[in-house]
Amino acid sequence: MKSLKLISSAITMLICFVTFAQERTITGIVSDDNRQPLPGAYIVNQNTKKSAQTNFDGQYSIQAQKGDVLIFSYIGFDSQRQKVENSNTINVKLIAAQQTLNEVVVVGYGRSDSEYEDNSYSRPQRSERKKAKAAKAEMVQGYVAGVQVQNSMQYVAAPSAITIRGNQSISAKNEPLYVVDGVPIKSQQFAKINPNDIQDVKVLKDKDATSIYGSRAANGVVILSTKNDLYKNLTEKEIDKKLNMIVPAQPEVNNEDYDGFVENAFESPKGAPLSTFSIDVDNASYTNIRRFINNGQAVPKNAVRVEEMVNFFKYTYPQPKDQNPFSINTELSESPWNPENRILRIGLQGKNIPTENLPASNLVFLIDVSGSMSDPNKLPLLKQSMKILVNELRSKDKVAIVVYAGAAGLVLPPTSGDEKQTIIAALDNLNAGGSTAGGAGIELAYKIAAENFIKDGNNRVVLATDGDFNVGSTSNTDMETLIEQKRKTGVFLTCLGYGMGNYKDSKMETLADKGNGNYAYIDNIQEANRFLSKEFKGSMFAIAKDVKIQIEFNPKQIQAYRLIGYENRKLRAEDFKNDAIDAGELGSNHTVTALYEIIPAGVKSDYLNNQPDALKYTKVENDSNVYSNELATIKFRYKKPDGDKSIEMVNVIENKAASLQNSSEDFKFSTAVAWFGLKLRDSKLITNKSSEDILKLAKQGAANDSEGYKAEFIRLVEGVKQL
Repeated sequence: MKSLKLISSAITMLICFVTFAQERTITGIVSDDNRQPLPGAYIVNQNTKKSAQTNFDGQYSIQAQKGDVLIFSYIGFDSQRQKVENSNTINVKLIAAQQTLNEVVVVGYGRSDSEYEDNSYSRPQRSERKKAKAAKAEMVQGYVAGVQVQNSMQYVAAPSAITIRGNQSISAKNEPLYVVDGVPIKSQQFAKINPNDIQDVKVLKDKDATSIYGSRAANGVVILSTKNDLYKNLTEKEIDKKLNMIVPAQPEVNNEDYDGFVENAFESPKGAPLSTFSIDVDNASYTNIRRFINNGQAVPKNAVRVEEMVNFFKYTYPQPKDQNPFSINTELSESPWNPENRILRIGLQGKNIPTENLPASNLVFLIDVSGSMSDPNKLPLLKQSMKILVNELRSKDKVAIVVYAGAAGLVLPPTSGDEKQTIIAALDNLNAGGSTAGGAGIELAYKIAAENFIKDGNNRVVLATDGDFNVGSTSNTDMETLIEQKRKTGVFLTCLGYGMGNYKDSKMETLADKGNGNYAYIDNIQEANRFLSKEFKGSMFAIAKDVKIQIEFNPKQIQAYRLIGYENRKLRAEDFKNDAIDAGELGSNHTVTALYEIIPAGVKSDYLNNQPDALKYTKVENDSNVYSNELATIKFRYKKPDGDKSIEMVNVIENKAASLQNSSEDFKFSTAVAWFGLKLRDSKLITNKSSEDILKLAKQGAANDSEGYKAEFIRLVEGVKQL
């Protein structure tokens, strides 16, 4: 009997092993009918429920075995099913959906209560109505397994967050489609419906939802029927109007934090002959601005840092040809917003080091898992982002994971980069909850990084958070002091910002600026792909640190100058040769661009009123033959990533200006981006704020746009015109 049991167990194990061995990796590309890749398309294995999303190039990878059915879906496109046969490659072309939800009929009944939120109710009565509203959302739980509801009681009209487990969205929120009396509505409208009017609630998911409502139902459908057909045959706008009569719209809470700053003014080279600043490779401001515009919101003035907008884009500067880690490039042309002025463009191109020649990495992921990170566009997006970074790691790289909430802890000790499944499993197990001990997390992350320090390697903490530190060291001054101490360890810092509503840009920027670091705002999975995959080498591997620029302008050629942007990166003249002063880092194949606006000598300008009299003791000898063709002398200082002493480079800029029409395409595009940033900041130093003129210039410089980022910028400018 015992031998029969053993034989039976062995056969069972063999069958399981064979079945498991049949599972393999299926890869491919998802594109539209024009063969353009679809980033963020959703793929699910119908048999095992495993899922995947395409990257920026439309590529995907998923585990399946022969006979499994893969379902491909994307918002605005018809879903497609493909059966796994013998091939390990399945490329899919999705067709734009032709069917609209107006063709779907759902029977429902209902009525409205005009006193739903009448302030004449007593506080206990209003409390009971709030409970009823919460109960309405909770009714959805129980119809289908895996429905989760999070209630927001801060405002009466605040919608409950409903997600249907097993569905994954490419959008910021994993939110289902809401249908009331046959009409699709928004979650904000759903929140305003009187729960006493509800006749029936149904929930559909997976193929039951998409077969009826198409790709809009990829995250499930909540179907609500009212008792007296109150909303039947109404349009969405008519429903919205009717609901707003019941519950007035409440203002959206916004606790985002941005540091204020004053725009750089024009300066005279006679009174201030030297302009000194640190380079800035951050581009968080641009992606944050993009988020506001795409959401139809006004952009906060202090969220706009022009240099970060300009540096989001890559320009075609030549590679360095000497022993220095970057090349220096300058161009002088007309100012597009004031043709009598000139724009001086300074471009640095970091050396492109092949991936196989990059040093080994010692990375510590420092992940915020506090309660403020529970939103779908925070921790869930963060985990997907970090998986992209994990996929770039090599066997000689290692990564540890530190998390912080009420306290800080190590959840993954240093692990080899070829153990990707172990690292990804640790990320998948993270959940949000608790307060935010940011300072303790930083202390522990740097401790782990120091204990595993790789000499001549890439030692870096990757901090991912919404920046909402609310326990321990909270002020920007405290965080600045802490991070300045930690940078002395030789460990670099990368800050990744997530979320909205309570996003603390000021803290993130402070940490990156003071910690030998860089800073990116991840607003969607495509941005994560760009920063952590396509620009992995530039984002994660420094080739030069403490890079400073100092320009001496020739007063014979220039009346006044101003640095466009870099307000929080300016340095004193004496800081240039002080190796103790921190400055920005430059990554492999990174580009950095800086723009100066110049008022040439002899040009009358409204910006130069009330000029001081000539000074008696600082008068320059009037020799017209000395430096007559020189516009400026530019100096650079940098340190090697593991060095303590700066290396200096010097270039002379000749006074040769091209017309704007004859300037390079990169010049036109970079100045168009700066122009748009100045418009968003409502700059007092530009008079022409025409969106049409900005668009025209941007389109002239929109060549070399294989990734589509320049085209996206043009759409953003057009979007602001409509706001």
